[in-house]
Amino acid sequence: MADDLTSIAISMGFPSIESFLSLLLVIGFIIGAIAVIAVIRPVLDYFPYAYPNARVRARMGRLLDEKQLSEIVEADNLDEVKNYLRGLPEYAKYIDQYPLEKALDAQLAETYDMVAGMAPGAIKSVFKVLLQRWDVRNIKSIIAAKEAGLSREETENLIVPFGELKDSLDKLIDTKNVTEIINGLEGTEYAHVLDDALPSYEKTGMILPLEAALDKYFLENLLVAAANPEDESGRVLHSFIGAQVDTTSLSIILRAKAEGLTYDDIQPYIVSNGYQLREWKLKDLMDADDVNNVISSLEGTDYSQITEILPEYSKTGSVSAFETALDEQIRQTAKDISLKMPFGIGPMIGFLTKKEKEIRNLKVITRAKRELGFPNSKIMELLV
Repeated sequence: MADDLTSIAISMGFPSIESFLSLLLVIGFIIGAIAVIAVIRPVLDYFPYAYPNARVRARMGRLLDEKQLSEIVEADNLDEVKNYLRGLPEYAKYIDQYPLEKALDAQLAETYDMVAGMAPGAIKSVFKVLLQRWDVRNIKSIIAAKEAGLSREETENLIVPFGELKDSLDKLIDTKNVTEIINGLEGTEYAHVLDDALPSYEKTGMILPLEAALDKYFLENLLVAAANPEDESGRVLHSFIGAQVDTTSLSIILRAKAEGLTYDDIQPYIVSNGYQLREWKLKDLMDADDVNNVISSLEGTDYSQITEILPEYSKTGSVSAFETALDEQIRQTAKDISLKMPFGIGPMIGFLTKKEKEIRNLKVITRAKRELGFPNSKIMELLV
């Protein structure tokens, strides 16, 4: 046997059996190393998520369940709603500090801030951009307040005390008009965004161009931040954010078509290249004659299922049912991700989506309790 191996080695050009066996060992080592890397690579990808996911799962257990929501719905008035929320650590510190809806928004912003702070490096840039949401919202609120002639106190009640601009908000609240707001934002990334939209505002007298410019800037930044994922979790996060951008664009287009607006009216407010809804598809949607044609043009996309809402739209003439269906699709996507990627980005996306849902439901209850005699059964129907 040894002689046979020696003969084979010599026939293959090896000077001795020892050199031949050495090569076999090297090849075996390389194959083994490749196999080990293939096995441990997923573990290495998931390792940075271990600690954040442990904290997120702990917070997940504090979310309101159906029984707790039902108990809040049964409250006789807003004071009882507040008293209930005072018993929950997440809300207690904000309930007596701010009006109720502002307290809810502050808790949501704090949640995003917490998750962004512990996000692994591969996705941290995306979460950093997500926090711009509060700056954009606060600027929009101040602009709207100036147009509506609200007092300083009324304007403060609209502001969420989070974001990079939180220390500059007092100065912005004290401005007298849109031009002064833009001047007050000098040196920030938002000044040029509003400056570019200012001519449209001055021409129309409407704040929509200013608000839409801020929203578009935020969504474009999100897409850019998520565009080059480093791992599977990053790729999933990119697709999830892309779906959110697509549904936002769809909502704008549906509302615009319900108002009879044209492509030229809509185009400036749409992110030109979405995720699944690419530029050519968005152009088709914006060129559609009416809401029915927009829905028909969604055939073959992930959003075609909202065609089921057409009969309801035909009865009511309201596109809000489409928006509700799109929101539910995002929530379902988040749920699917949380189940499929329990060791990666899944728990973080699942938690934040559930938190958004919780805050939305609490706002529904809050607004209903302001109306005397609003039936609890109707409130339950409005919850998601």
